[in-house]
Amino acid sequence: MNDPLHSVPAIRCIASGEQSIVRIVPEETPVALVYDGSTHAVMMATPSDLEDFALGFSMAEGKVDRADEIAEFEIVEQPSGIELRMWLTPNAGRRIAARRRALLGPTGCGLCGVESLDAALPMLPVVAATRTFTRREISIAVASVASSQVLNREAHALHAAAFCRPGRMAPLVREDVGRHNALDKLVGAMTRQALAPSDGIVVLTSRVSVEMVQKTAVLGASVLAAVSVPTALAIRTANDCGITLVAVARADGFEVFTHPDRLLDGPDRYDPLVLAGRFQRRGSTHATC
Repeated sequence: MNDPLHSVPAIRCIASGEQSIVRIVPEETPVALVYDGSTHAVMMATPSDLEDFALGFSMAEGKVDRADEIAEFEIVEQPSGIELRMWLTPNAGRRIAARRRALLGPTGCGLCGVESLDAALPMLPVVAATRTFTRREISIAVASVASSQVLNREAHALHAAAFCRPGRMAPLVREDVGRHNALDKLVGAMTRQALAPSDGIVVLTSRVSVEMVQKTAVLGASVLAAVSVPTALAIRTANDCGITLVAVARADGFEVFTHPDRLLDGPDRYDPLVLAGRFQRRGSTHATC
């Protein structure tokens, strides 16, 4: 199977001259999600933890509702990429046939190829978990992810999605060049390990777009923390789904955008729709994945 990391020659240009170096870079491989013999998606992904990716993508995208609906699984290397072949139980197979889509995603793209605007913004479950977390637990969770990024420590070019449970030594971390892929891998890993989403905090090393909130809602996690700024739609969606959205997490603090009642020592009230207006790009309909 393709290695997730590669060493390549490069030339470093600095003020004093040039230097030949070896740079470790992440691999990017076409990975096809194949259900009952039909390809439903092709994603550019890091070729690691592919069984987790297959299950997490299948659940987060509504292909299956439970892990046992995938009756068989096989990883098949092809000259042009990797196929993740899944054979579904009859009920799941009929369901997926009724809403088949095909998408070719650039790195980490999670929405390209959907069949309608309604498909891009589906109805989502409301997360009702009431467990609270302290501000210190949020900060520790965010800070703990970097040291657990094994691939990124060498390549400095991969996103991470992590599940952090207060009191545990190390978070569960999945990495990928695509932020959506990293979260899909985390969903798969948590499902395979039967971890309760309400027991911890989902941490992202990327920005928070609406699809990242959607995947978190499907997972059932109640707190989502990220190092970058959320979009306005992500804020509104998190609010509607009952998710506590923490973002702009830095060493000196973080910002809470929705449902602060789950955070101890937090503000008493907060209107996320007011803040959402700060992030609207006026007069622009351009969007990137």
